[in-house]
Amino acid sequence: MKKILLTISFLALLFTACEPEFSNPIDPGNPNVSPGSADFSKYVAVGNSLSAGYSNGTLYKSGQENSFPKLLADRFAQAGGGEFTQPYLDDDTKDIGGMVFMGQPVLPPKLVIDAGEGKVERINETPTVELTAHPGPYNNMGVPGAKIYHLFAPGYGNIQNVPLGKANPYFVRMASSPSAKVIDDILSQQPTFFTCWIGNNDILSYATSGGSGTDQTGNPDVTTYGPNDITDPGLFAYLYQQLLQGLTSNGAKGAVATLPDVASIPYFTTVPYNPIPLDDNTATALNNAYAQYNAGLQMALGANLISQDEYDKRLIQFSAGQNAPVIADEYLTDLSGLGLPSIRQAKPEDLMVLPSAGVIGQPDPNNPSLIMGISSPLDDQWVLTADEITEIRTATAQMNATIRALAQQYDLAVVDMAAAMEDLIDGIRLEDGSLYTADYFSGFTTLPNLFFSLDGVHPNHAGYTEIANKFIEAINKKYGSTLVKYNPGYTNPGIMILSSN
Repeated sequence: MKKILLTISFLALLFTACEPEFSNPIDPGNPNVSPGSADFSKYVAVGNSLSAGYSNGTLYKSGQENSFPKLLADRFAQAGGGEFTQPYLDDDTKDIGGMVFMGQPVLPPKLVIDAGEGKVERINETPTVELTAHPGPYNNMGVPGAKIYHLFAPGYGNIQNVPLGKANPYFVRMASSPSAKVIDDILSQQPTFFTCWIGNNDILSYATSGGSGTDQTGNPDVTTYGPNDITDPGLFAYLYQQLLQGLTSNGAKGAVATLPDVASIPYFTTVPYNPIPLDDNTATALNNAYAQYNAGLQMALGANLISQDEYDKRLIQFSAGQNAPVIADEYLTDLSGLGLPSIRQAKPEDLMVLPSAGVIGQPDPNNPSLIMGISSPLDDQWVLTADEITEIRTATAQMNATIRALAQQYDLAVVDMAAAMEDLIDGIRLEDGSLYTADYFSGFTTLPNLFFSLDGVHPNHAGYTEIANKFIEAINKKYGSTLVKYNPGYTNPGIMILSSN
């Protein structure tokens, strides 16, 4: 089945790699725009994928062109801002993203919508960008995948470390030298103004892995960390202070952003906790299959090995209608001595990760006679349990307290991204009556009015515009500038749609 790009001109939203259309275009040197007490002549952005312009599951040129730091730099140009450079993937001629190293893909191409299948998938294209050094430093120092301690890590941009998993391909491409640290390349530019939005990945990777990592709170030794662990908030506070101390050492002003509640993004809110439809006969058969397990729970309760609350939580019961999947839960009391696994059905407070939609109800790859989420419990990676959400929110609150306290100490503007996320969830109504939301793609009629891209984690063009606006609001309030906000009404959200012929 051959797939081609739709080119119907009147459906502008179907085009990809288009520039957004703003109601207030850039006008460098606009005399009505004042920098206030800020100096935008040398602007540097510090962050991760959210600063780089990552979207639809990868980094590609048109996404970079719509990064919120680039949008800010264009507004800063109206108030004395200087040149703003980014490590563009100029050799990505198809604008599909991804990279290859020694002939092997190391980063994937972007997600697209298959109109014929009505689903999201990776575009069937091989990345054309070869992983080689394009030495910076660049004004946009957003490094996808970076956690705060990576900014201080030696060898993080050394291509020789890529096969060892000790280097970041994105930083390899943009580092000023193989030995450079991210922090070195940032500070060497001596910014007069900066934005700093870092820390998301210190929590996010734990969340997107379904909590399969470890909460390292209390452990500052990053050499013991796995890729999906929560960073120790104490270590985060120490490094964040080092970062701000360096950034402000020459009198630079800036804006820092807090961390949103990651559990509120579409990656965790799209798949319901009870996605399994059953009829009476199937439900009865399943209840019979779990009768022995439930009887074992009754024995454990009678022996005071578990509480009544845990018994109620672990009891597995199906009924006609929508049902929650059976999941593994390591936080349950270990009853292996009775031959009982640590399993239960998902509850409303649990969050199914977005990829679980393609797993629940499918044959178990290890035993095709079993069905995932029904006769075979879902592994930890497919669900974020209430206990794991608590760990995430506790760490987020501690890190945000650090960000706010240090912003006050260094007299910086603060962008409340937690509140911004709540605004997106509630929806933003534009002057033309259209409503933009934080929902996930569920049909072509909703596509133009979404803030998130197809990966369910990163914003699309409109979302990054709204983030830029939040920074502009905070900067204007703090420094008395009169930067002009953008209108987030787009002709397209920067999403590619494929048609099947």
